[in-house]
Amino acid sequence: MKKKFVIKTKYLVTLLTIVCMGLIVLTLLNDSFGKPVRSAVSTVVIPMQKGMNQIGLWFSDRADELKELREIQSENEKLKAEIDQLRMENTILLQQQSELERLRELYKLDDVYSDYDKIAARIIGKETGNWFSVFTINKGSKDGIALNMNVIADGGLVGIVTKVGDNYAQVTTIISDGINVSAKVGSTSDFCIVEGDLKLIDRGVLKVSNIDKNVDVKAGDMLMTSYISDKYVPGILIGYLSEVNDDPNNLTKSGSLIPEVDFAHLEEVLVITTLKDSGGSDNK
Repeated sequence: MKKKFVIKTKYLVTLLTIVCMGLIVLTLLNDSFGKPVRSAVSTVVIPMQKGMNQIGLWFSDRADELKELREIQSENEKLKAEIDQLRMENTILLQQQSELERLRELYKLDDVYSDYDKIAARIIGKETGNWFSVFTINKGSKDGIALNMNVIADGGLVGIVTKVGDNYAQVTTIISDGINVSAKVGSTSDFCIVEGDLKLIDRGVLKVSNIDKNVDVKAGDMLMTSYISDKYVPGILIGYLSEVNDDPNNLTKSGSLIPEVDFAHLEEVLVITTLKDSGGSDNK
């Protein structure tokens, strides 16, 4: 078996060093020898160097782009936060503006019914359903609220206080079943009855009954609370007749009324603290 010839590393390094030094000396002593070497080096090394430079520039550009992308993302997050803040502030401003407009309407309503003392209140709860048939306000006996006080909003009659606590009160509105309001026709001062009906209010109207057959009434006539009502103070707008028909008994007329108040959207109301001076006990 033949023995392999192995050159030790230290001898190989020494040999290569000697060769390199020899080439350096020859290059210095003989320019004709150095030219081919330099040519060979430039042919191999310079393209490699250019390639390395291009790779280095590419990585440098990618690093700059990555840094710029991170800066853009950071700026984008800041802008999103600013937009969210502006949206929140805009929402608050819109709410404040809406509340201000409602308060202005209440102020106008207060001026319309200036003969009566009133307390402003906010609705804090209601019974289930689409309509404000029965709701709770944030004012009670400690604020001067008492049973049977009339409640108004939107320029017209809302209902009457039917329950009172120290810091709250319950209001039953005129659209509730079983509620009857003694009313008079604005153009003739003749009397009639406005009846609460939760089924009819789904059509946006309430029933009007007991109109004398000889009374000249028509659609569009205004109805308001009458002075003969036991619980409702006089002169509060209820709504406008939408139709009038003769009853089968040929003695009276009946019809329907569009209420002045929007009973689907109530937020603030005015409670009239003046009680009707009457000894009656019915709900008219």
